[in-house]
Amino acid sequence: MSQSQPAIIKHDTLFDKPFTTPLDKAARFSFDEQVVACFPDMIRRSVPGYGQVLAMLPIFARRHCKYRQQSDNGQRVSRVYDLGCSLGAASMTLAGEFDPQDLQIKAIDISPAMTTEATTLLSDNYPEHNIEVITADIRDVELEPCDMVILNLTLQFLPAADRVAVLEKIYAALSEGGILVLTEKTHAFDEQYDAWLVERYYDFKRANGYTEMEISGKRNALENVLITDTLDEHHARLDQVGFKRHLTWFQFLNFVSIVAFK
Repeated sequence: MSQSQPAIIKHDTLFDKPFTTPLDKAARFSFDEQVVACFPDMIRRSVPGYGQVLAMLPIFARRHCKYRQQSDNGQRVSRVYDLGCSLGAASMTLAGEFDPQDLQIKAIDISPAMTTEATTLLSDNYPEHNIEVITADIRDVELEPCDMVILNLTLQFLPAADRVAVLEKIYAALSEGGILVLTEKTHAFDEQYDAWLVERYYDFKRANGYTEMEISGKRNALENVLITDTLDEHHARLDQVGFKRHLTWFQFLNFVSIVAFK
């Protein structure tokens, strides 16, 4: 974790209970108000290593954000995109480690429920920082030149046919020396290996208090909504769009984070 004291985030967290009845097995997962209300608890208990990934973002940013972009007032800033920002955890982590004049953060999410809450959280906790929260489909947004793009647990919710185009757009927007941080849930090509990882992931969720009904309900809700790739497929796609250097810097069970260098 970072050396400075973490910000006290003003947020009333509800527990993750959207999938607690048998009827929920027929419901498709969506980022609506019910999910937004329990999202911090859901992420904490169901995404192994998420806190560690967030904690490294400012460290990466200090190495690769070199004030290459020009802001509206003519000052040189580092522009960072948080694509699929949900409640803005990545944006808040960066804001907590940088002075307000150093970064221009653009946080984008397709869910109005998410961006409404993210706007409140970010403005309450970091009112002096240059953070713009945008409600939009990341496939439709034109990206300005930037130094860093964060794509945390987002690509997996896009149709497979649209993923290359999003990565091409990111590659084109990044300045030389900029980076993409891509964090995703994956599956293994080997079926036995994959089965072991999936079972240990469910053990992780059980250890964090999920019941069998909740695990089953969440799995059914995400079917055909969250479509994973293998780690090799992620790296091959990064090669395809132009990234010549990329590495898996973090893995916890079937969750991975990759850094790709422009």
